[in-house]
Amino acid sequence: MSHLRFGYFIAPYHRAGTNPTLALHRDLDFVEHIDRLGYDEVWFGEHHSAGTEIIGSPEIFIAAAASRAPRITFGTGVVSVSYHNPLWVADRIVLLDHLTRGRLLFGVGPGSLPTDSAMIGLNPTQTRELLEENLDILVRLLDGDAVTATTATHTLVDARLQLRPYNPGGIPISVAAVASPTGARLAGRYGLGLLSIGATLTAEGFDALAHHWNIMEERAAAYGTTVDRNQWSLLSPFHIAETEEQARKEVAYGIVEWSRYFANIVAFPQMAVETGNVDQMIAFINDSGVGVIGTPDQARGHVERLLKQTSGFGSLLLMGHDWAAPQATRRSAELFAEEVIPHFQGQAKPTLEAADRAAAVREGFNKAQFAAIDHMTAKYQRELQERES
Repeated sequence: MSHLRFGYFIAPYHRAGTNPTLALHRDLDFVEHIDRLGYDEVWFGEHHSAGTEIIGSPEIFIAAAASRAPRITFGTGVVSVSYHNPLWVADRIVLLDHLTRGRLLFGVGPGSLPTDSAMIGLNPTQTRELLEENLDILVRLLDGDAVTATTATHTLVDARLQLRPYNPGGIPISVAAVASPTGARLAGRYGLGLLSIGATLTAEGFDALAHHWNIMEERAAAYGTTVDRNQWSLLSPFHIAETEEQARKEVAYGIVEWSRYFANIVAFPQMAVETGNVDQMIAFINDSGVGVIGTPDQARGHVERLLKQTSGFGSLLLMGHDWAAPQATRRSAELFAEEVIPHFQGQAKPTLEAADRAAAVREGFNKAQFAAIDHMTAKYQRELQERES
């Protein structure tokens, strides 16, 4: 395993009724902020209804963000490939790959909102079937193959791309997974990465992470592919502050509305707290292992638990959620970069070791000083005794 990567997954969540233009530009500003802080990745989703997750095209948003954030890697989290002609999806992704000079991760999925698929006459069962068909086409197109195929929604005739990916190794592809095994099966079959969007949101007592990885390995063995833990991304929500009390106070800004949206619209019923009580919502997030509302030390403990539970993964993505006001959210990202990331990427260890060495030297120096003082005091006392006698 290489060192653990860290990033943000920005669906985005913005409460319906707020200024959408301002919210989108704040997202762009936030990308610049985390790019300066040294985060490795940032992912953007695709949604078309419900008025809350308001990026309709992650490709367009990434193109807008790429020139403002020159270092970070961008991910589509995810392109709902069941909604689109797979040829045009592949063509747009390769274009974006060139515009970002290879700083692109291609996340795919069936689409998460039933209200999205309903507008184009698809039900959730159809979107999962189309994901499998379209992913096969996408993999072949991005490999440079000519594809002739007919799906339930499109026909391709000797279709091929006019551009190759920017990097010789191609564009890394990850398949989204929540609780069902569909994404893990497809990732294993094609030797792709896995984007565990529901990493910590599954029902109590069900270890989706271990289940998903086992499925990936089984499918990879069956199809003669390989899967790599470095290409496994986990998603978890955090909000941290200098004290737990401060963090709890800050998330009162928006956590109840967020939980209602995820329970009622995104269909994570376990996220709902019946009373809408902020303290109960915070207790649920912290006690159930969903995420952390608290301090950098608590955040480190949560990451360590995920590493132990999974036996290792490639990147941890912090969920964008608007639990707190924008300035507090930016400070949370700063604290995470200052106090959490260095403990998992190796920057903390040498400085802590240097501090321990310096303390040991100081302690030894102080002991030597005290010994010298004791010696001089004893000598002075002897001289006084000799003069008196």
